[in-house]
Amino acid sequence: MAVWSTLAKPRQSSAVLQGIRRLLGPNTTSDLRNGITQQIRCGGGHHREFFITPSRFQWKKFKDLFHFYVLIGAIPIGLTIFYTNVFIGPATLTPIPEGYTPKYWEYYRHPITRFFSRYILSNPQMEYERTMNTIYEEEERRQLYLLEKKVKQLMGERRDYQAYYYSPNTAIKYYRKMREVKEGDVARAGDNL
Repeated sequence: MAVWSTLAKPRQSSAVLQGIRRLLGPNTTSDLRNGITQQIRCGGGHHREFFITPSRFQWKKFKDLFHFYVLIGAIPIGLTIFYTNVFIGPATLTPIPEGYTPKYWEYYRHPITRFFSRYILSNPQMEYERTMNTIYEEEERRQLYLLEKKVKQLMGERRDYQAYYYSPNTAIKYYRKMREVKEGDVARAGDNL
């Protein structure tokens, strides 16, 4: 507190005070009559405006997470590819021993391609069989559709068969049932009628 009171007195002109006043000189003005130091604000003279802008938090967070996950994936994959290419290398052709049938993944040259072919992708022979089965089933559907179309056409031309739009009379089954009941009653009654 004693230091502040000495700074407020303008009559004491020590070297420390003059140095402080020189440092504060451009921004302060001293009223020597009262011994009060007052700060001046240099605002530049233009209007004070505060522009509201949208937050960039989500964009920055997205960039951070994107870089994080890309590096989590890129570094191990890059190291694996580097190790495979430098230390393992591509396969070389050698004669096939007698009695040995190579697997389908052994025909690829690069080890990573062989790994994907063996553990991730499906067997090309199985894919071929699936495709052939799908083509066979589609051909069967097409044949049935053509047959059905021909049957409808012939029924339309000849008009001699119940068509698909025909609704049979369902009252006939009730008539048959009533006839069976009546015949049963006659058989039970016998000659008493």
